[in-house]
Amino acid sequence: MIRALRSLVPALLLGALAAAGQAPLGAWYLALPAFAGIVAQVVAARDARQAAARAWAAGLGHFALALSWIVQPFLVEPETYGWMAPFALIGLAGGLALFWAVAGALAGGLAGRGRRAFAFALALTGAEALRGVVLTGFPWALPGHIWIDTPVAQAAALIGANGLTLLTLYSAAAVVALPGLSRVLPVLVLAAVWGGGAARLAAPEPAAPGLTFRLVQPNAEQHLKWDPDQAERLYRRLTALTAQGPRPDLVIWPETSLPYLYDPGGEAVAGAVAAAGGAPLAMGVQRLEGAAAFNSLAVIGADGVQIALYDKAHLVPFGEYMPFGERLHAWFGISAFAARQGFGYAAGPGPRGLDLGRLGRVLPLICYEAVFPQEVNQPEPRPGWLLHITNDAWFGTLTGPFQHAALARLRAVEQGLPLVRVANTGVTQMVDARGRVTAALPFGTEGALDAALPGALPPTPYRRLGEVPFVVLLCGLVATLIRRRRRPRA
Repeated sequence: MIRALRSLVPALLLGALAAAGQAPLGAWYLALPAFAGIVAQVVAARDARQAAARAWAAGLGHFALALSWIVQPFLVEPETYGWMAPFALIGLAGGLALFWAVAGALAGGLAGRGRRAFAFALALTGAEALRGVVLTGFPWALPGHIWIDTPVAQAAALIGANGLTLLTLYSAAAVVALPGLSRVLPVLVLAAVWGGGAARLAAPEPAAPGLTFRLVQPNAEQHLKWDPDQAERLYRRLTALTAQGPRPDLVIWPETSLPYLYDPGGEAVAGAVAAAGGAPLAMGVQRLEGAAAFNSLAVIGADGVQIALYDKAHLVPFGEYMPFGERLHAWFGISAFAARQGFGYAAGPGPRGLDLGRLGRVLPLICYEAVFPQEVNQPEPRPGWLLHITNDAWFGTLTGPFQHAALARLRAVEQGLPLVRVANTGVTQMVDARGRVTAALPFGTEGALDAALPGALPPTPYRRLGEVPFVVLLCGLVATLIRRRRRPRA
């Protein structure tokens, strides 16, 4: 048993090294060789069972390091939720690693070094794509995300994040499977994709609409954010930041920033509108509708009248709602820790654009919703820009907020649309339609940023076709592998 466990250590360490490719490090030059090492570990396994175990160990190391921020929400109120933190990290990392184990088992049953290597790359790509949709989905820390801060990420405008994962893993497998100098082929492919991305980044910028937005980052401490005694102090901070400087075209507050229940005709909303000085105000609010509570974005006009309302549709399991919530609350006193009304939030009807008149059509994304590329791709007609409001104070200060921001920037690349991101503690930034940051506030500071909205590009292939190019490419490579397996020997 001890010997078997020791044999998993190299895969575990390689998985952890692969996580260095995720934000904020973005060390793709470490992650890509690590993925090649993981492929080699699976290829060298004696059977499917050992291949599955090695793949699982690699996934465990990868997710334990990449998702280490998951313990932070449980430490905001440690007296209530702190005991869950180690179970959350181990359970999440081990559970997500099962997708890798299945891929390892599928590849480990094949004979031949080359077939195993490419089969594992294709199976793991498919498993990671399924991870993004199974059980509400969690497409975070995909292998393809290692390219977000490089020109290679521009390929997402065609093949999406899953396509970047296929490119990453297939290249790693080719290095392991191909003989001699043939191993330079995947390097040349990546170099070509890099060059194409650099050319896309060098292309002229689309015309900007001439709008200036004020992004308000209150830097509210999460452990005080729900304290009723602190509500007035936080509210004054928000309104003071809103009122500074010349009037913008729109003021934006982050997710659940209004420290009171939303009342469209109430004193708190009226004071916020007055602070905006005649500019419309988009604010993250919590609101009640009957017995249901919602995490929402409300857009209020200069006259104090609500222009638009969006209710978050894709909720965070255990954070914003609890499966079997009433029973868990009755039995253990546990409720969704990010929701302050009832046992959790209710889900809105789904992603949809908001028509803001002269400000254009916007697709609102609240927190977690920005990590789901297929959902961002849905609304018709096509919006003119993306608005992402979030409260990343839940995610700590080391990795979580930066990974979240990187995933949101990838949505801008896929859609060819500018992204406005407003976060409680950061990362608050204006992003152009190719995913580049044009203006930003320092992380963990209180402030307001006036930034010009960049222009939108024409609809990208990903916007028009969604996952079709990725699926066609994946299926074509699988078919090629099957034909080679069945080809009779001379």
